Amino acid sequence: MPSISSVAIVGGTHGNELTGIHLINNLAGGIHSLPDSLDYSFLIANPDAVAANTRFIDVDLNRQFALDNLAYQANSLYELNLAQTINRKIGPKDNPRTDLVIDIHNTTSNMGATLIVLESNDFYRNMAAYLKQHMPSAHILVEDEVSYLEHPYLCTCGRYGIMLELGAQPQGVCRADVYAQSVEMLGHILEYVVLYNREAVPEFGGFEAYRLLEVMHFPLSEEEKILGLVHPNIQDRDFAVLEPGQPMFLMFDGSCINYDGEQSVYPHFINEAAYKASAVAFATADKFIW
Repeated sequence: MPSISSVAIVGGTHGNELTGIHLINNLAGGIHSLPDSLDYSFLIANPDAVAANTRFIDVDLNRQFALDNLAYQANSLYELNLAQTINRKIGPKDNPRTDLVIDIHNTTSNMGATLIVLESNDFYRNMAAYLKQHMPSAHILVEDEVSYLEHPYLCTCGRYGIMLELGAQPQGVCRADVYAQSVEMLGHILEYVVLYNREAVPEFGGFEAYRLLEVMHFPLSEEEKILGLVHPNIQDRDFAVLEPGQPMFLMFDGSCINYDGEQSVYPHFINEAAYKASAVAFATADKFIW
């Protein structure tokens, strides 16, 4: 069982998500203690976007880490060039020198503290179980609809990679309660890594987790103007069940569009501000016992 030696902790992948930025600066400044058996690096991923207090400059940095993008030779996009630089620094993705990349994000959705893993192997399963045991309010979201290397996310530059999503928090500000959640969440994950290295991870029973299904778009006119909003029964209720036939969108004319799927689903990233440009209203997930 290969151990985890090098850990890269990343903030500022999106420049207006401030929790990770503050946390990285405070970790680098020694304000928070970390297990001393691991080799850490701290990275503010997109400093120009941080300085501008915006999500990105040209394109979303957290979508630029597909292998084809990382191999692209000539481009003028700031974040694509930045992705290649980061990949050389903590990757390379196809043969990483970093064992674990932890990328810290905020969402405007009411998702609380959510651990996103991109594979469903024992390493991630036990990490999620340990986190749930010590932080029961945390949500576990599995996005394994494609293989690990096919994901375009920054964290896939590591041999293992995870994302921490914390919200609800508006863009461009930082909430003390959300920041405290990030410190707690990171602490438990690093405790797990230490146990993993010692081959001392306990046996865990099953626990609730969610697996990504699909994204749901706002209802649009032929001119691609939004015709309705997320229904109040869903708003701010991330990871609560949405049953077939229940209202999903409240239209501006007062009518409703109901969910017409065949199974119960669990909306999350509800009304995420960063997804407005792509007209994404929320994502859905299946709940399972992992």
